[in-house]
Amino acid sequence: MSERIKGMALCALAMVMVGSTVVASKVIAGGLPPFTATALRFAMALPVFLLLLRMTRTPWPRPDRRDLALLLCQAGLGSVGYTVLLILGVRWAPAASAGVVAGTLPAVAALVAVLALRERPGRYLVGSIVLATAGVLAISWPGEAASGSSGSPTAMIGNLLVLGAVVCEAMFILLNKRLRVPVRPLALSTLMTAFGLLLSLVPAWFERAWEQPLPTDALAGVAYYALVPTVLGFVLWFAGSARLKGAEAALFTALLPVSALVLAAGWLGESITFAQIGGAACVLGAVGLASLDGRGGKRPKSHLRPAEL
Repeated sequence: MSERIKGMALCALAMVMVGSTVVASKVIAGGLPPFTATALRFAMALPVFLLLLRMTRTPWPRPDRRDLALLLCQAGLGSVGYTVLLILGVRWAPAASAGVVAGTLPAVAALVAVLALRERPGRYLVGSIVLATAGVLAISWPGEAASGSSGSPTAMIGNLLVLGAVVCEAMFILLNKRLRVPVRPLALSTLMTAFGLLLSLVPAWFERAWEQPLPTDALAGVAYYALVPTVLGFVLWFAGSARLKGAEAALFTALLPVSALVLAAGWLGESITFAQIGGAACVLGAVGLASLDGRGGKRPKSHLRPAEL
């Protein structure tokens, strides 16, 4: 098997795991407050990342004050903000719809970069943003009145919360480009996990979740999120993306909404609507156009980052 095929298989598996976080968040949301679940996720993942740092002899970063402030902002937005908003969003929206919204990350990240840096977007990027917007509108357009349906008012609120999570993720990517000294992926993931734990502890304390019985399935969902997508997904993604060009690796982000749809139907028993399928198709096209906008790059660059995994 060639290195390129190995890279494609590893990235595909990592993205399936990312799609499963939406479904896992749905299970978590049914039994745990968002900050408590977030703190538990990072508390479970941090020892494993520290062990990986030691095993790989990856040096611990020594950022200056400016980079340290940026790293804290990244953790607040990408680690805590993303996880909390995703858990809150899937309380209101079907997991399948939330997966479609989460899949717009490449287009949203590119749009945030254009707005923040005032760059002129290319035609592929414009097309990607249009398709991503169409995908979100397809699943959020008012339709069925039943609570929990893809077009209900409550689902629209949930989709907006998930979109907020995606914006947090996009801001993480933008801030990462502002670091004076780049941080290695494993060290960055460990830092984000540690800072995310610190930032979520105080809000989790006020939620006082321990005063009520903690559902086993929600705790199992947190453990799965922490150890499988967050840690194993990180390892698989960077092992795979190292074997591919940046545009090739970025294409695999298209598997996020697909895996979320399949897992929502198979794991949660959700009914998949034509609106959700149409929205997913638009998001797939948006991911493809976003990758075309960055085609030709020889250095593998990932739109994904540790906090999303």
